[in-house]
Amino acid sequence: MSTESSESGIASADRHDTIRVVGARENNLKNISVEIPKRRLTVFTGVSGSGKSSLVFSTIAAESQRMINETYSSFVQGFMPNLPRPDVDVLEGLTTAIIVNQERIGSDPRSTVGTATDTGAMLRILFSRLGDPHIGSPQAFSFNVASISGAGAVAFERGGKTVKERRDFNIVGGMCPRCEGRGQVSDFDLTALFDETKSLNEGALLVPGYTADSWYGRIYRGSGYFNNDKPIKDFSAKQRDDLLYKPATRIKVEGINVTYEGLIPKIQNSMLSKDREAMQPHIRRFVDSAITFDTCPECDGSRLSDTARSSKIRGLSIADINAMQISDLAEWMRQLDEPSVAPLVTALCETLDAFVTIGLGYLSLNRPAGTLSGGEAQRTKMIRHLGSSLTDVTYVFDEPSIGLHPHDVQRMNTLLLQLRDKGNTVLVVEHKPELIGIGDHAVDLGPLAGTEGGQIMFEGSVEGLRASDTVTGKHLDDRSRVKSEVRESADALEIRGASTNNLQNVDVDIPLGVLCVLTGVAGSGKSSLVTGSLAKHDDVVLVDQQPIKGSRRSNPATYSGLLEPIRKAFAKENGVKPGLFSANSEGACPMCNGAGVVFTDLGVMASVESTCELCEGKRFQAEVLEYLYGGKNISEVLQMSVAQAAEFFGDGDAKLPAAHKILERMVDVGLGYLTIGQPLTTLSGGERQRLKLAIQLGDKGGILVLDEPTTGLHLADVENMLALLDRLVDSGKSVIVIEHHQAVMAHGDWIIDLGPGAGHDGGRVVFEGTPADLVATRSTLTGEHLAEYVQA
Repeated sequence: MSTESSESGIASADRHDTIRVVGARENNLKNISVEIPKRRLTVFTGVSGSGKSSLVFSTIAAESQRMINETYSSFVQGFMPNLPRPDVDVLEGLTTAIIVNQERIGSDPRSTVGTATDTGAMLRILFSRLGDPHIGSPQAFSFNVASISGAGAVAFERGGKTVKERRDFNIVGGMCPRCEGRGQVSDFDLTALFDETKSLNEGALLVPGYTADSWYGRIYRGSGYFNNDKPIKDFSAKQRDDLLYKPATRIKVEGINVTYEGLIPKIQNSMLSKDREAMQPHIRRFVDSAITFDTCPECDGSRLSDTARSSKIRGLSIADINAMQISDLAEWMRQLDEPSVAPLVTALCETLDAFVTIGLGYLSLNRPAGTLSGGEAQRTKMIRHLGSSLTDVTYVFDEPSIGLHPHDVQRMNTLLLQLRDKGNTVLVVEHKPELIGIGDHAVDLGPLAGTEGGQIMFEGSVEGLRASDTVTGKHLDDRSRVKSEVRESADALEIRGASTNNLQNVDVDIPLGVLCVLTGVAGSGKSSLVTGSLAKHDDVVLVDQQPIKGSRRSNPATYSGLLEPIRKAFAKENGVKPGLFSANSEGACPMCNGAGVVFTDLGVMASVESTCELCEGKRFQAEVLEYLYGGKNISEVLQMSVAQAAEFFGDGDAKLPAAHKILERMVDVGLGYLTIGQPLTTLSGGERQRLKLAIQLGDKGGILVLDEPTTGLHLADVENMLALLDRLVDSGKSVIVIEHHQAVMAHGDWIIDLGPGAGHDGGRVVFEGTPADLVATRSTLTGEHLAEYVQA
């Protein structure tokens, strides 16, 4: 039988040139169908929450990964995450999907840029071959491997007899013994743990949850180790040691067998073992104030032992190499002419050059991976794909322009087009017009967000999108004008001699009472100025890009603290306990334990998720749903959107000022469409950041520092964000914004531009003044791009 089509003469195998989606209903998608051309660059646009990520990531990419996982043996699948099939009728023409998202690489203190890529491993091999003096295998240069030696007798069977022999072993690792490869040593501020002028009975312990009447406080008072009426400053050395360091000991308090532990090991085990972002706010504040972190004096922060640092190549140790700026390291590596390791050096040079090409040449390999921004993490993940020989792969990008100065966006565009031109399908979720413009095909979702979105509004060329009557089409050519009148500052925050990271002894006055915008290319020192100098002031509230953590049981109501006043109002209205109105506590449905869904484990196959038959997905016991507040039960309240809930709790019988205040802030940051009981796991990166912003707007600090608040915002929503920033300034706050979006720069009262380049080529203030002055002078890269933007 012929493999060619009789009509067109095209081989049947060559006719599969689209990814076909029929009946997609994941999250808020409304049974949509779409055809996406293969080996083309397709951009997905629409307001935040319109369903872009639901279509691209939760449907197309998720099904591709699930089907790939199914090709492995049942044994291997048992070690892999079970991925449910997306809610879609038909998915045809899928290829292998590689997701390059904004998820941080990880906050493990042992993870660096070098360990997160292949460069760290390759450098260790290089030093184990060429290092002088030779100290051992590659693990001798690893800060994650400790040096261990030992000897002893071992017994084993040989020829039917038990034989004993003496064996010695010696492992040479590169870990610094003082800081155990972390580069930092921690210490407790004892004044934050207790008030030494008070006795235990007077509430000397200052640790959250350790008051005199709390259970932990009663354990310390009932231990018998102390005179509870004696001030701590009068304790003997033995009593002070027992209070702070005593190891776990079983004792009896009030007739109950309990474990007593000194304050420091107790805090280390109960608080410091958790991820900082997962801590409750009051615990996080305590940890930040009670524990200090200093550079390890033994390894000077390099994480490596003296032995590992003693071995050198051309006068440099592996610690020196890791601390170099990657662009400089690439030049140094090219001068290394050693035929014995030529393939290794070539591979290293290619990887380091990829860092430079992608705009990350200012990083160093010893940079902790957890400190990379979402945009930097995304570009770091891209590096392994740039030199790949794979073709006919689907690359999926989540706003690759995030964290990029307008100067760097063109470079990103070139990389995306290179991936496409190698014969790959490139899918990009994006808001920036500069990046949308390079698309071969555009899919616009909307018309609005949440339940009012999830529909295909436009399919076709970018020019067709620009001419369409969609929200995106109307705003694609939006341009701001610089303000003719700016606010005058009456005071300033003085920063002197700032030298964090690459800052070069910066002196700058940041005006207060106005909207101040910090600009500059990625790596120029903006975040260093904020975290190293600004954030140390007591009156500063920093809203950074650290992602908020949350499981399927977490939602905007629980994360924001909104559920607490609602539960109390329900309890007071009905004369019952507040715990009944928590799906994670007493009120939970007994069958699904408050999850609303039941997971059926099918062994080697993917678990099946089904709506709980008992509560019908409402998560609560039937009797709990009989209790009403304002005519609604708790499940009905959690199904409201933020805007509906703000109206519900704002007036009438259900008026609840404490809840209304939180909801108003969520509406202000553009989250009115979110359902307050929606799992946090279904929120996009931009939605999570704005949820965090809404919560921190309630903090009392007078200086608000925002790190790229336009992240994840549609062009139409940027205007709303600018209006919010104006309201914050007009209410008396000082607002400082780190931003790359030209509309925010144009709207500012004052601009501080850092540069002129990145890494050691940056770290200086290259412009201070109004946006109009920057446009007029065009004296910096930012000035050139801002001038082009406002005059376009």
